[in-house]
Formats: sequence, C-alpha cells, structure tokens
Amino acid sequence: MISTRLGHGVLRQILRPGERRFRARQHNLETAQRDRLARILRQVSAVRDQQALWHGGWRWEDFASTEPVTSYAHWRDPVSDQISTGRQRLTSSPTRRYQPTSGSSSAIKWIPYTRQFLQELDGAIAPWMSDLYRQFPGIARGKQYWSLSWLPSSMRQQGSDHLNDDMKLLSTGKRLLMGQTQAVPEGVALAPTSDDAMFATVACLAATPDLAVISVWSPTFALGLLSNLGRWREELAEVLRTGSWGRRRHALNHLETPQNPHAAAQLTAWDGHSDPAFFRELWPELALVSAWSTASAGPWANELRRKLPQAGFQGKALWATEGVVTIPYGDQHVLAANSHFYEFEDAATGRIHPSWDLRDGQQVSPLITTGSGLLRYRLGDLVEVTGHMGQLPCLSFLGRSNTVDLVGEKIDAVTVQQWLDDTRWPGALQPVTVLGAARGGYGNRPAYVLIVNLPDKEEPASWFDQAREWARSLDAWLCESFHYRLARDLDQLEPARCVCIHSAHDRYLEACKERGMIEGDIKVESLKHWPGALPTAFTASPVTRKEEVAHEA
Repeated sequence: MISTRLGHGVLRQILRPGERRFRARQHNLETAQRDRLARILRQVSAVRDQQALWHGGWRWEDFASTEPVTSYAHWRDPVSDQISTGRQRLTSSPTRRYQPTSGSSSAIKWIPYTRQFLQELDGAIAPWMSDLYRQFPGIARGKQYWSLSWLPSSMRQQGSDHLNDDMKLLSTGKRLLMGQTQAVPEGVALAPTSDDAMFATVACLAATPDLAVISVWSPTFALGLLSNLGRWREELAEVLRTGSWGRRRHALNHLETPQNPHAAAQLTAWDGHSDPAFFRELWPELALVSAWSTASAGPWANELRRKLPQAGFQGKALWATEGVVTIPYGDQHVLAANSHFYEFEDAATGRIHPSWDLRDGQQVSPLITTGSGLLRYRLGDLVEVTGHMGQLPCLSFLGRSNTVDLVGEKIDAVTVQQWLDDTRWPGALQPVTVLGAARGGYGNRPAYVLIVNLPDKEEPASWFDQAREWARSLDAWLCESFHYRLARDLDQLEPARCVCIHSAHDRYLEACKERGMIEGDIKVESLKHWPGALPTAFTASPVTRKEEVAHEA
C-alpha cells in the first residue's frame, strides 16, 4: 500500500507533462485548436452515413458554416439508440460509460463518455491539479475528498457504471494514485439510498483527522455535509466508537466501517451547531475547500468559508458534465485549451467566434465540440473575457444565459443576478433563488417568486413587510424589461412575490430531487424555471399565508 504522502509525490510527477502541454498553448492556441477540431471530426466522420462523410481537410470555417449549433435535444435520439443497441452513433471513439446529468430544471440527460473525451478531461485536470499543489502545499499532507454526485435512489438498480465519481475523470494511473489519498471510498455511492450514501460519506469524513481537501461542486452540498454531521452526530459517534454500521449495516455492509474513538468523543460532546471552532478541532489539517463561488453561488460559498476558516478556498471554474471550459490557474480561470474545441457566441451581436478571436470585455456563451461526439453544443452559460494569459483567454462566469419565458416575457438569469447583487440583505438572511413559476401566483397563475432563507431564530411572519418590499422591488426591476412590463399590463403575469422560510435552500434542493434531478448537479442559481406548482414548503409558509389573506382583502 502506497502511503498518502508518497502517493501525492508520485502523482505530482505524473501531472507535470500535462501542465507543460497546457502552458505551451499560450503561444500556439489557434494551431492547437484547429488540430483538435480535425481530430474530433475524423472520429465523427468514421461513423457517419456515406453521404455525410466529411472531407479530411475541413477547416473551422467550413465546419461553422455547415453544422448547426445544438442542444441535448439534437442528440437525444442517437444517444438513446446508442445506449440500447451498443452501436457507435456519434463517434468512433469507444464509449466507456454514460454519465447522467440534470440541468437547472430538466430531467436526466445521458452524456457519452468516450475514451477520447476522457483524455480531453484529463488534459484539463493535469494543469489544474499541478497548480493546486503549488498554491496549497498543505493538500499533500493528508487525505482528500473529491465529491460524488449520486444517482437518485430510484436509479440505483442500474449499477455503478453511471455514478458521477470525480475520480473516474482521471486516467487509470492517476486514479489509482488518487485512490490512495481519498478519505471516502467510491463504494459509498453504491448504497441503496442517497440517505445511506450521505451517512457513510459523513462518517468517513468525521473519521479522518488528517483531512486536507474538501472538493465539491455546489457549496450547498458541502453545507449539507456539515449540517448532517450535526444532525446524525449521536449515530455517527456510535459507529465510530464501535466500528459497526448499526441499523444501517444491511445498506452499508459492502463498506469497511470507519472507526475513530477520539472523533466519536468529539461528536458526543458537540451540541450539533455549525461552529467553526468544532470543525477546526475535527479537521485541523484542512488546507483547501473548493466549490462554486461565482454568481448566485457566492453567498453560499461565503458561508462555507466562514464555517471552515482554517482552509484556503478556491472557486470552481466552468465545468459541466458535457465538458470543461475553464480551469483555475494562478489567480485566473483560463480556457482549458488542452481539452475540447471551443467557439463562443457573442451576447451582443450573436456572432460566433473561435477561441483565438476573443477580445477583452466580450460577454459570450461557450459552444463545445468534444470527443464524445457532441458538436457545437451550447452549454447555456454566460462568461466575460477578463484578459489573456499569453494567447489563452481568461473567462469569468457571469451566470446562466438561459431565460425564463412563461408568457413571452424573456427574463434572463443575469438580469435577476444584478438585482440580487444590488439588494441589501440584512443580517444572516440570504436569497436562495428566483423561481419563474408557471403556477407561482395567487390562484396558481404564472409569477416570479423570490425565495429567501431565514435563520432558525427568526420568525417568518415578522418578515412579512420586508418580504413585500423585496417583492415590489423585484417586480419594479423586472418591469424595466419591455416584455415583462407588457405581460404584467396584460395581466398575463401576477406581481412578483417573496417567500421567507427556514431552511429554504435545503427544502429547495429536496424539491429538485423529487423532480428527478441529481444531488450534486443541482445548482442554486439566481433564476430557475419551475414548471407546475410551487413546492408545498413554500406555499405553506406563514409569510405566504399572510400574503394570501392580504391579497383576498
């Protein structure tokens, strides 16, 4: 068995060639990107019908003038056929597995992870992790937790091949080495329910005094880990003291039970409140926390930093299940030029630019062409070009470029995020999201609903007047949009509303999971389209009931 520190040392050596290739892209971006496109198109043409075979000399200009910009709907049928028949429909590169993902409001999408695509992801991971070791040397002194985004309980019978395990993004050699440094074994995701998988994860983390890294995607997921540590502290203490899973043994008997009597005593003495002092005592070696921190994730990332102040913090760059756009490098988020082929749609003009044609200050939406066979795939994100590292563009995430269009109003997430940023939020109150809800208004009519998270000590009913002011302010802001104002004037939309409730972000995440979305993929964003009725937790709040009484009066 390789020791943890030795494993880190060997891994750092293996990562260096990938970082050198990435740095070389600073001087030859256009050549490297054109070569990348040619390689992908050769693999795609090998499985296309004869009439659609592409000439090997195609340039980007030929590709862009012929192939349409796409979404998942364009690929759904060939992906489904490929899953059912096993025949490669998108590219000749062998498909290793299908990775499930769910968008902001969509159900499951299955993304082919081919051999070529995994190599592309590895091309982003090597420079990113090399830079992590350089910026946060303490991460080499202990164990690490890289998140799992588990399947919903209803999908677990499909087996382990489709688990969203961050370690599966690595090449085999890197994955074996990283496995020697992990605090949580991959097998936790094989538990029959998400609840059992979460319990096992928290137990393993609590039993790891030399935990050095917590890397998750959504900061609310990490906050949930800390919350569950307090909620289950007595049961966790019993497991760590006895080395037995207790009542969960039938669900978790495939896992070695973590044991740590000292941590068990710490949990027993703890009152369960999220106290930074307790987390510092439990994980004194914690050197890095990594999570989304931009746009609407900002408040939750700040809360996570407050609870784990002993650790450095790095915000995630732009990475989706469908592909990677940027990686953290130095103090920038830089185009992952070792990975896919990139184009960018200008938000102002609609013109599509290759990566080597971007200018500072542009706001653009990325389109990716990848080794999975997805071509000119629109991710739905909006980024701003903040500078260049040599020839590599540096991109700052602004938010989702998606719009909510209930009745023709076309409200985009960036507009809502601007209002959230400009609004003062007193004390510990935090906005969770704005729902563009098809049945969010009085009488189940369409409306935009602001969800605000209240601290436990606050009484929701006492915030009625403030909630009404926030609702009025949001409505006035949205009315700056011509189409929204017209929809309000035509009585197609109810006025914006505000719901203040305890544990609002937890309840929102639960509601998303009930709709089939995958835990860990759920992004707490500024604006969400919410088809159908609002979650019961929001319609039953004291503030909502008082609003309804006032409205009826």
